Amino acid sequence: MRALLLSLALLVIAGLARADDPWVVVEGGDGPGKGKQIVLVSGDEEYRSEEALTQLAKILAKHHGFTCTVLYAIDPTTGEISPNKGDNIPGLEALRKADLMVIATRFRNLPDEQMKEIDDYLRAGKPVIGLRTATHGFNIPKDRTYAHYGNGYEGEKQEWADGFGRAVLGEKWISHHGDHGHESTRGLIVPEAKDHPIVRGIKDGDIWGPTDVYGVRLPLPGDAQPLVLGQVLEGMKPDSPVVEGADAKKNDPMMPVAWVKTYSVEGGPTGRVFTTSMGAATDLASEGMRRLLVNACYWATGLEDSIPGKAVVDVVGTYEPMAFGFNGARKGVKPADLR
Repeated sequence: MRALLLSLALLVIAGLARADDPWVVVEGGDGPGKGKQIVLVSGDEEYRSEEALTQLAKILAKHHGFTCTVLYAIDPTTGEISPNKGDNIPGLEALRKADLMVIATRFRNLPDEQMKEIDDYLRAGKPVIGLRTATHGFNIPKDRTYAHYGNGYEGEKQEWADGFGRAVLGEKWISHHGDHGHESTRGLIVPEAKDHPIVRGIKDGDIWGPTDVYGVRLPLPGDAQPLVLGQVLEGMKPDSPVVEGADAKKNDPMMPVAWVKTYSVEGGPTGRVFTTSMGAATDLASEGMRRLLVNACYWATGLEDSIPGKAVVDVVGTYEPMAFGFNGARKGVKPADLR
C-alpha cells in the first residue's frame, strides 16, 4: 500500500512539473513521422510565432505522427509567454535529440548558453526550417561569442557574412517588397519546381497570407532553389487583384517566398534547409500555407517519399490567430494554457 501511494505521489509530482515547464510537448500519434522529434522555436514581437508554431506542432503530431516541442520567449518573473522578452528562450536543450528545428524568431539576443544549443545543432548539419522573421532571427552585440549570428554580420567570420539569415537560411532582412499591412501575398508555384515534393498537393493560389512579400537579393545564394513566388496583391483578401500601375513592377520579377538549400558550418556535415518569408500566425489560416509547412517538415526529415498526394492539415482545436503588429500578443498566457 505504501509503495502504491508513493508511486501515485511521484506521478502527481511529475504532472505538476510538466505543467510548470516553460514549453509545450505534443506527443505524436500514428503516422509517417512517428519517432521523429521536431523542436519549434518561437520568439518574435510582431507575427505571433507563439501561436503559429503551437498550431503547426499540433497538426504535425495529430495528423502525421511527429512528436513536437514548442519553445517560447518567456518572462522568468511570471512564467508567461512574452514575445518582447528578447533574451530568453528556455528549453533549447531539446535540440540535442531533435531531428528538425523549425525557427521563427526575430532579433533575439540570447545568452551564450542558449545560443550554444542552436550552434551545436547546426554544427551537426541537422535540418532547419525558417519562417518569416527567422531571416533576421538574431541581433547579438559584436563583443559576444555568437555575434556572427546577428542580422547583417560583417565581422571576421566570412562564411557567416550577413549572419544566420543569409549563411544558413539563404537571406537576411532586406525590405518590405509589398506594402506592409496593405498588400497581401498570393503564392505561385515556380514552374521548374512543380514536381518538388514540398509543393505536392498545392496549386497556384492555394497559398495566401496577409503578410507582405519580403525583398530578397536575386539570385539566391549557393544551391538555393526557389519553390514559390509571392505575387503582390493590392488588398488584404485572397481574391484581391494583382497590383497595377506604378506598383506593377513589384511583380516583375516576383520575389521568391519559399525556397530550399543546403548549409554547413565551418566545413561540417551538410544539412537541408527550407525557408519561407511567409509564416505569420494569420498566414496559417490558409490551408495551402499549412500544407506547404507540413510537406517541408517531411522533406527536411528525409521523409519526402512519404508526403501524401494531399497532406491532411486540418486545424487541431480552435485556431483564431491574432493579427500581426507590435505589442499585440495575448497577455497572461503560459505554455500550459496552450496544451
